[in-house]
Amino acid sequence: MSVKIRMTRGGAKKRPYYRLVVAESSSPRDGRFIEQVGTYNPMLPREHEDRIRLNTDRLQAWLAQGAQPSDRVARFLADAGLIAKRPIPTQTKKNLPKARAQERMKEAAAAAQAVADAEAAAAAAPPAEDAPADA
Repeated sequence: MSVKIRMTRGGAKKRPYYRLVVAESSSPRDGRFIEQVGTYNPMLPREHEDRIRLNTDRLQAWLAQGAQPSDRVARFLADAGLIAKRPIPTQTKKNLPKARAQERMKEAAAAAQAVADAEAAAAAAPPAEDAPADA
């Protein structure tokens, strides 16, 4: 049984309200849960104290038992100091060039490096003494 700490949506249409719950990972989003451990009201301003309510004692107990928080809940817990902050991925693979384009870019970079090495070798080589042309 894999246990998750996640949010279930409540509230009216366009007026969301979330409960932070501990639930089995196979149960539906708004379905059966084991325990409610907090609330989140995104309609309140960020600095309002009731925006995020956490039952830290129960959260620590569930985390110690191996419950995995969802990404958003992990942010809440990191802000509360219960877990280490997860790094936010800054780049996905979707915006990278395809495999052939990456190969061409590597070849072009290798060619440019070879040219730069040749120029550096030519500049570093001592100039050959030219014999005076008397004829």
